[in-house]
Amino acid sequence: MSTDENSNELHLVMFPFLAFGHISPFVQLSNKLSSYSGIRISFLAASANVRRIETMLNRTAATQIIPLTLPHVDGLPEGVENTADTSPATVELLKVALDLMQPQIKNLLTHLKPHIVIFDFAQSWLPPIATELGIKSVCFSVFLGIAIAYVTACIGRNIPPTIEEVTNPPPGFPGTIGFRTFEASDFLYIFTSFHGTPSVFDRLMKCFNGCDAILMKSCTEMEGPYLDYITKQVNKPLLLIGPVVPEPYSGELDQTWTNWLTHFPARSVIYCSFGSETFLTDDQITELALGLELTGLPFFLVLNFPANLDSSVELKRTLPRGFMERVKGKGVVHSGWVQQRHILAHESVGCYVCHAGFSSVIEALVNDCQLVMLPLKGDQFMNSKLMAMDWKVGVEVNRRDEDGYFGKEDVFEAVKSVMMETETEVAKSIRENHKKWKGFLQNDEIQKKYIIDLVKDLKTL
Repeated sequence: MSTDENSNELHLVMFPFLAFGHISPFVQLSNKLSSYSGIRISFLAASANVRRIETMLNRTAATQIIPLTLPHVDGLPEGVENTADTSPATVELLKVALDLMQPQIKNLLTHLKPHIVIFDFAQSWLPPIATELGIKSVCFSVFLGIAIAYVTACIGRNIPPTIEEVTNPPPGFPGTIGFRTFEASDFLYIFTSFHGTPSVFDRLMKCFNGCDAILMKSCTEMEGPYLDYITKQVNKPLLLIGPVVPEPYSGELDQTWTNWLTHFPARSVIYCSFGSETFLTDDQITELALGLELTGLPFFLVLNFPANLDSSVELKRTLPRGFMERVKGKGVVHSGWVQQRHILAHESVGCYVCHAGFSSVIEALVNDCQLVMLPLKGDQFMNSKLMAMDWKVGVEVNRRDEDGYFGKEDVFEAVKSVMMETETEVAKSIRENHKKWKGFLQNDEIQKKYIIDLVKDLKTL
């Protein structure tokens, strides 16, 4: 890759998908890269998302946010420009709007003249535009290698796999990890086309085929065999950035939550949250709430709902009758944003029940919270398998094979295994493994080396 004649500057354009689960890793990547001199970053963002990104991105003289105009799409309300603000019925229309942005993006890249554009899975049309303009393109996967490896196992198929085929590891796939029936059914989503647009699988394959390199939020220490498998399946350079551990949080925990948490002994509180865009069904909310109650431990439960619903109404409707009265003084139920990283770091919190989103898992591991996973969709299933079966740093709530049903006893048993039965060999092993991975994730020298190596790799593309 050549740089400007009078400068060694490397100009990167960041272009994530319209979801904060994707935007956040792109911001974290930008923050890591912009800490090195000679890196200039232009971050492309839909106008409605700019304000929130401004609070996340480390602003320097070498970084800028460029607002994008999202084209009108019938059925997509004006001003809805990320998945968190959509309803389940309209979320796929964001990809329709994204596809209509091609002329706008081409004009921007022509004007910006970056050396490299780092883009997301949905923009499968971007590599040909970049090539035409003499710009290198790098597809940044915000998913773990184990999930991408399972997807690349389907390369070369003329038709989508059956549920039965998905439940068994493909030939040559590392280890013995496979899907249960309900997980396999969810996996088939990636082969589904909506509104006449390409499926997730087709988009991803076009990205991989057209880009100059693939960037993974992983490393050989974390997922060596799965990364090797991807390399064999996809004939492209594989660049690694490590886990991209967030910068230390700033500020103090809200006094309301500090006062509540300090009432309880060290490592006794269960914190339970599924992120801002993973929603439980009514039955799942009931069984989860009753399962937490069964433990007899204090708990802080965060339940969120789609943007088109009133969360206070939904909480009253979905929680079991009499539940709040029974857990008064010992249980908190909240909807909306909370200072999750501050809460997980509080000395009273000892267990984190979550959906196994990788950012959430990392937040648990860099603290001393025992990890109980209840994955509900997409890559969460594979993240949970990596944590429970490969790293052995947590447990997964038991589920029924055919439909993923779990009851209150399943929640109780999972929490009990890491919070109450602490002298068993399994519990001791989990704590030792947790300690090992916490040390790895908090090793600044390892993290810095991955960034330094990535900068070198980008300059030699």
